[in-house]
Amino acid sequence: MSGHSKWHSIKHKKGALDAKRGKIFTRIIKELTVAARVGGGDPGMNPRLRTIVADAKAANMPNDNIARAIRRGTGEEPGVSYEEVTYEGYGPGGAAVIVEIRHMFGKHGGNLGAENSVAWMFERKGYIVIEKSKVGEETLMAAALDAGADDLRDDGDNWEVITAPAAFDTVSEAVRKLVEPDSAAIAMLPKNLTKLEGKTAQQMMRLMDALDDHDDVQKVWSNFDIEEKEIEASLA
Repeated sequence: MSGHSKWHSIKHKKGALDAKRGKIFTRIIKELTVAARVGGGDPGMNPRLRTIVADAKAANMPNDNIARAIRRGTGEEPGVSYEEVTYEGYGPGGAAVIVEIRHMFGKHGGNLGAENSVAWMFERKGYIVIEKSKVGEETLMAAALDAGADDLRDDGDNWEVITAPAAFDTVSEAVRKLVEPDSAAIAMLPKNLTKLEGKTAQQMMRLMDALDDHDDVQKVWSNFDIEEKEIEASLA
């Protein structure tokens, strides 16, 4: 498990994300709008939109908000139009970062990279996380692999189901028949990790927090590897 995944997991357990439900709603609305604009407003025909609608419902977003965001994406309702833009850069200690914003890298000890300067270090995969207490390994493995998953990984407190992007929708639906995942998304998973410690690790945590808190940032992926105790200290 990458430090990035540990960071998100610990933030979630501490309630840091739940405390920002308004910000979560804002991000989901943007994702719904973009997904509907790119693939159409019918979740039955748009797997990406269907996944985001499931995330919206898991966050207790009202159905009216979901429908309105989708209509904005399809042009049926006026509103702000959102575009997807991906930027690549390096954080402290040379940790690779993929994000959708520019100006924060230098402020927090990083620098923006050229296109594909770090993307080659990641693989685009379906990524489903389930807390171990919710389901047994054999039950989950049988359902996930039968649906086309590539792998089931043991990550301490969680199971991680890895899929090809094309199989993500089918596998996530199979998993949801057993249990509601803690998270499910098409992710940029690192091929290798960059170990960070001490001051460099703390700088990286500040950069990740700044990016995660920014309204225009949808997703952040990184290949840093930081000890859990250092991550917890940075979030205390």
